[in-house]
Amino acid sequence: MSRISVSPRVRTRVRVLAIAILGAGFLGGCAQEKSDLHSYIAEVHERPGAGIEPIPTLEPHEPYIYPGHTRSPFDSSVIEQPRVAEEEGEPGDAEIDPDRPREYLESYPLDSLTMVGTLERDDMQLALVRTPDRSVHQVAVGNWMGENHGQVVEITPTRIELVEVVPDAFGGHEERENSIALRRGDDR
Repeated sequence: MSRISVSPRVRTRVRVLAIAILGAGFLGGCAQEKSDLHSYIAEVHERPGAGIEPIPTLEPHEPYIYPGHTRSPFDSSVIEQPRVAEEEGEPGDAEIDPDRPREYLESYPLDSLTMVGTLERDDMQLALVRTPDRSVHQVAVGNWMGENHGQVVEITPTRIELVEVVPDAFGGHEERENSIALRRGDDR
């Protein structure tokens, strides 16, 4: 038996030709026998169209009026005017002394200050307060602390009681009680 030797270039051409013939055969097979698809499409087009259901009628909405709420929320004529304090002791009559020199602890928000202890000197109770920069300051009754003009009114072994002057909703100021509790075992 004799062998025929074929060059690599010829082998490559034969392979490319074989792939082209197979590809054309596959594409030709796809192109044939589409008649069943065309007949199905024609059948679907010949079917009568289904009727469209009419739009349902909606009953008109009847709003519910809540008892006691007959005023429109958009009526600006009923906006409450600022109150003017007429008697001593009413909210809105607290005053701030703009000439009073501010103390060091008034430069910190009250919630950033921490009571870390108390001490007694010459029968006077003092509180030890730590600032956010970790320095400790002594506070006595009558000192001021916090950004809302808070004056210390009482010092107990467990808390510092203050009275702050805060803005009210009507353009004035009112007094508010606040306190700082002793914080134990805290490394802040």
